[in-house]
Formats: sequence, C-alpha cells, structure tokens
Amino acid sequence: MDLKTKIEKREAKIGILGLGYVGLPLALEFVHGGFRTTGFDIDPSKVEMLNKKKSYIRHIPSEKIASLVETGRFSATTDFSKLSDMDCLIVAVPTPLDKHEQPDLSYIINTSEAIAPHLRKGQLVVLESSTWPGTTMEVMKPILEKSGLKYPGDFSLAFSPEREDPNNKNYSTKTIPKVVGANDPKSREACKALYDAVIVKTVPVSSSQAAEATKLLENIFRSVNIALVNEMKMILDRMGIDVWEVIEAASTKPFGFMPFYPGPGLGGHCIPIDPFYLTWKAKEFDMPTRFIELAGEVNTHMPYYVVQRVMEALNAKQKSLSGSSVLILGLAYKKDIDDMRESPTLKLIEILEDKGAKVDYNDPYIPVTPHVRKYQYDMKSVDLTPENLQKYDVVLISTDHSCYDYPLIEKHARLIVDTRNAIGTSGKSIDKLVKA
Repeated sequence: MDLKTKIEKREAKIGILGLGYVGLPLALEFVHGGFRTTGFDIDPSKVEMLNKKKSYIRHIPSEKIASLVETGRFSATTDFSKLSDMDCLIVAVPTPLDKHEQPDLSYIINTSEAIAPHLRKGQLVVLESSTWPGTTMEVMKPILEKSGLKYPGDFSLAFSPEREDPNNKNYSTKTIPKVVGANDPKSREACKALYDAVIVKTVPVSSSQAAEATKLLENIFRSVNIALVNEMKMILDRMGIDVWEVIEAASTKPFGFMPFYPGPGLGGHCIPIDPFYLTWKAKEFDMPTRFIELAGEVNTHMPYYVVQRVMEALNAKQKSLSGSSVLILGLAYKKDIDDMRESPTLKLIEILEDKGAKVDYNDPYIPVTPHVRKYQYDMKSVDLTPENLQKYDVVLISTDHSCYDYPLIEKHARLIVDTRNAIGTSGKSIDKLVKA
C-alpha cells in the first residue's frame, strides 16, 4: 500500500517533532482525525505532562489533552528511535535569530540529524518551521540523505508553513487553509493528502521554496503595515492627534483599507523574526531589501519610543525615570495568552532598568518569568490590588489582557502610560493617562 493510500485510510502513523504552540495543536487535529500520533520532544517535562493528561499551554486546556490521550491514539516521548515506526514526520521546531539577527537553523539541523539514523524508505518528512526559501532542499535534504536514502525516490520531502495564531477565536488549526509545497509530484501529493485529512483546505504550490516564501510574505506584509501605523502613531502623537481615533475612522472605508494597530513593539515567534530570514537570504542574490529592513527598524525602535513617553510623562510630574518605580501590565506578547516569545515587554524591562527604574510586572497568565534565549529575569508577577497600584510612580500597559479591571487601574494608578488604547477607548480625557 502506498503512503497516499495509507493516509486516506487513516492507517498512516504520524510523528510530530516539537510539541510547542505549533506541534501540540497539530497533534490534537491528527488524533481527532483518526490517526495514531506520537509527539516527540527533547523536553522531558513536556512529555511527562502530556502523558499525565496535563497541558502547559494556557489556551489548550488539560481537558483537551486528556481527550487526546484517552483516545489511545496518542503518546509523547523523548525516544527518537521510534521515528522509524512513523509513516509521516512533521517538524515544528523554533527558528530564532542569533544575537546578530542572523537566522539560527540549529533546531532544524539538530532535528534533521536526529531523524536521519531512523529514516526509512517510503516515509514523508514535512518541515513547518518558518525559514528562508531553500531551507528544505538546501539544509534538510542533505542531512536526511546521510541515512543512505535519496530524495526523490526513497523518501518524500515537503514544506508546509505553520499558520498558528494562539487563542484566535475565529480560526483554529483545522480551519486555517494549509499551503503545501514540494519539489516532486509524489511528495506534493502525499503532503496534500496528509493535511487534507485534517485541515479544511490545502493550497498546493509548485515547490518547497514557494511555500517557504509564502510564509515570509504573509508575515512581512504584517510587519510592514504595523511599522507604518507605528510611525503614524509617533507622528500623530507629536501633532496632538489620537491615532486610535484615526484608525477607527479610516476603517469605515469599505474598500482599499485594512486596519493595523500600533503597540509597544513586535512580539510572537514570526513577525519580529521572519523578515530577517528573507533579508539574509536576499544577500546571496545581491538584492537589497530596503523596504523590509526599514519596517524592521521602525518596529525595533518602538520599545525605546515607549520608554521615552514614560520619561516625558514622569517629567511632567517633576519626576525622573531613574529611581522611579514602574509596574508593567502584561508579559505575554498579545492579549489573553501565556506566550511570551519575543514579547516587547522583555525589551521594555531591559531599557527601563538600564535607565535606573525599579521595574515589576503583572501578568495573570505568567506568574514567573521563565529564562528565555535573550533574557534571564528572575521576577514574579505582583498582585494587581489598589494598594499595589498606588505604590508605583507609573503603570505601563504593555499587553491589554481582557481580564484586567481597567476601571480599577484608572482609579488607583498615579500615572498610566497606555500602549494599547486599553483605557482610552471611551474618548474621555484622563489627566493621568498618556498614550504611547
């Protein structure tokens, strides 16, 4: 029986490498779609929690993990020798930037090297990690071929970019169309059949390079437009015009306009990172990427702009930022999630502390600051009480969680700097409110 037929009959075994914000939701869909699925991860604590029917991601409740395990079709493991038992291997690992903002493919490389000793004929390997066009063929393929097998022919290889948006109320892993690309027809058909089994719609493209470029275009589009509205915010602030009011008015145009919203900087795993993957690869072809890089400069500057607004707000109260106490609301990169990857709040803390401020934070979804690649904070979320709010010289709203009691904050905070328009939506004038 060929692989495509095994997939269509739900007899193919699925292995998902990387059980984070992309891999875990995908595992849910394959299990509930009738497939026997094994999750692979190098973090034993994640594997242990999943096998005990517990979740470590807020928007995926433990009840969903329990339903996953109780089907009898799911297990998690750190034993990569079991990869040879799988028919389809989906790689969903991080692709960060290094300290020089160069692509860091170490996770893809290490995972490919873990697969190679266990690769067997007839398997399909799909990369989902966001990366520069050519990674699948130029990086993964040679490593997988160390197994002695050759592509195309012995195994199939494809790229299908993840399109996760954690806690999106309108779209889920299942309902977001899936782009699939491969450089030979057999791989493309197998990859399409795989995702057709669990995703509402697949969109095949001619090559893995085209699929890789698709993901970059999606996120560069957002990066550029966010940079535009961030620059508009800074200009209109100087003019005494409320950018939020302008966006709301412009959004009434039924054509030719799509609203984007300013903030304290870019967050999440994709938008702050993906543009740099393309600018790096473009150098190989002697192509400048001025437009993309300019957007990156604007967005990277936003935490510094916010801190400048905090300094100005304190100065108006005859206070210096150095020695002042600052309470930041929200560590996650967007509202109502516990995902703090590339969160601009982390940069805000660094800048504020470098300027002598005493910084605390509150985030109901992140009780302590975990150590991440760039930042090693040891902080705990403080309680959001009237007494605590009154203690701080300024409350800085970085993430507008829905659970925050904004009337309480407005009543008890001495000074508020709001980067998300969380308090200013009514349009009323609040003397102690500064928008940033």
